[in-house]
Amino acid sequence: MKHAIRKTLTTTLTMAVMAGCMGVSTSHAAYMLNAEVTDPTPALQQASQIGVRTYENPQLQYKENKDAILVMSFGTTFKDTRAKTIDATVDAIKAAHPNTKVVTAFTSHIIRDRIKANEGITYPTPEEALDQLKDEGYSRVALTSLDVIPGMEYNYDVAVFNLYKQNFKKMTLGTSLMYWMGQENQSDDIIEALNALKTQFPAVGKQDAVLVMAHGTPDPSNAYYSVIQDRITSMGLPNTYIYTVEGWPSLETVIPQLKAKGIKHVTLMPLMMVAGDHANNDMAGDEPDSHKSILEKEGFAVDTYIHGIGENTAIRQLFVERANEAWNALVK
Repeated sequence: MKHAIRKTLTTTLTMAVMAGCMGVSTSHAAYMLNAEVTDPTPALQQASQIGVRTYENPQLQYKENKDAILVMSFGTTFKDTRAKTIDATVDAIKAAHPNTKVVTAFTSHIIRDRIKANEGITYPTPEEALDQLKDEGYSRVALTSLDVIPGMEYNYDVAVFNLYKQNFKKMTLGTSLMYWMGQENQSDDIIEALNALKTQFPAVGKQDAVLVMAHGTPDPSNAYYSVIQDRITSMGLPNTYIYTVEGWPSLETVIPQLKAKGIKHVTLMPLMMVAGDHANNDMAGDEPDSHKSILEKEGFAVDTYIHGIGENTAIRQLFVERANEAWNALVK
């Protein structure tokens, strides 16, 4: 693949070598197929899509432009944090696109079923939302994600894009909050996100630490957390560590590092869109196996910051920018 893909400085590319194919699939990223690849296979075309994805269906180009934005989130059953994070971010996206239909969909089928049963509110799946948009005559749709990293949940978003893109005249898919990490002259989304996140960090003394709890994923993208820790170090954020609930590094990975530095007091906070079950129970609960209880048993004084990152106005602005990237690719 190294010789099949080359770097380009533009972020709005058209793969001219694909113009004769059934459907033009482009990637608004820092890469495009090498011009020497004159007959790319569908698999190679799909593999070369990096960054904001774009698909134009040549068979539907006669349709009038009628545009919508679909915001995809995992969701949460915690009503209060949902209002302060997901709803607030969607409202910010709506404010940036006041004349455009904006729809929210949840990728967790379990969560949406529980919300419907307990609150009587129906959040569509992304598939249901796209079916409805098609029925309403929308011909161009920008998909945007409220995922933090491009892990398993973002893979769902990509699958939705690939399965539904031919139903519309044009469809785009934006990236997660953290996607690029400065490679090949791209932006460093991780530094951007950390600069936004550090606005909520407490003051840290020599014996204090901030532990940022991420979700973790079985997907190889779990490696993003190592890059995040690298950026934390390179940015000089003192005594700040990332760990995960369901991945690596775990809390058990971090505790020896805290002891080696003589840390006595820690503040726990989630690196998650919402402060839901993981934040309230796994991180800050009173059960013996909660992170707070484990740390206290190890001799640390513990404070908890139970707020999803969607409450952080600087983080919300970054999600708006991700939505704007998908939108700009849609209407250009």
